[in-house]
Amino acid sequence: MTLRTLFVMDPLDRINVAGDSTYMLMLEARRRGWPVWFTTPNDLFAKAGRCFARASRVEVERGPQPFRVEPAIELDLGDVDVVWMRKDPPFDMEYIFSTYLLELVPPSTQVFNRPSSLRDDNEKIITLRYPELIVPTLITRDIRRAVAFAQEAPDRIVMKPWDGNGGRGVLVSHKGDANLKSMFELLSADGKAAIIVQRYIPEIVLGDKRVILVDGEPIAGMLRVPQPGDHRGNMHAGAIVEPCALSDRDREICAAIAPHLKAAGHLFVGIDIIGGWLTEINVTSPTGIQEMNRLYGISLESIVTDAVATRFAALEPQS
Repeated sequence: MTLRTLFVMDPLDRINVAGDSTYMLMLEARRRGWPVWFTTPNDLFAKAGRCFARASRVEVERGPQPFRVEPAIELDLGDVDVVWMRKDPPFDMEYIFSTYLLELVPPSTQVFNRPSSLRDDNEKIITLRYPELIVPTLITRDIRRAVAFAQEAPDRIVMKPWDGNGGRGVLVSHKGDANLKSMFELLSADGKAAIIVQRYIPEIVLGDKRVILVDGEPIAGMLRVPQPGDHRGNMHAGAIVEPCALSDRDREICAAIAPHLKAAGHLFVGIDIIGGWLTEINVTSPTGIQEMNRLYGISLESIVTDAVATRFAALEPQS
């Protein structure tokens, strides 16, 4: 099976091939002999009710010249078999606009993850569907309500922007902090922007566990251990990656969210678990392929690409 594949992603000159997961998916597609194109969200456009892109075919390899790019052409996305939406956050209106265009792609082309579900399933807010899996959480613009939540918390609290990423804007405080109200004012832009306030999970010092799921099934996990003096388990914030086993609680969480992930068309997902509590369900551009490959000697990109091929095999008419 040969599947023509287009990656909607950040510009290639911004890609850090030493740690990028999209690069690994591109490498695997070329290893299988699949033609690969790339484009950026800015190069998507629509006409006559169909989605097009100004896209370039690209050869992908390991080494000092990872990408060899052909001149760009106008490509009807209905002329490829697979489209990967792999644009990194921020998840802003430009990102949302791209999902509108990608919904014009005909059903014969598979888009991962599904554009409508990327819009619907915000990575932090989607966890509210599963109150039994998360710590007490408040989302509000009301500074007085946020202060009251902190006053009722038995220990510290975490506050963060609802649309943040990479650990940006994550703060830890407590009800006795004289700066507490001021911190809420800053994060919420004086009540104009919604913020998330949660009970602090002390097990963060042991690591923030990233679990990769493919078509709803957990494949592997890793701990991202914060640097001393930091509370953020994000690799962007300098967290150190360590191997870990999946616990019974981890598998319970995965089993609880799997039906929605499958129904929503989320093929490749990374969830975050701290101390047995679900904190995020990352569906936009999950990372961790290269880190987990090194930790466990596996090929996550092959597992993900096998799942893509399986989807297409199921679509083929049976003789």
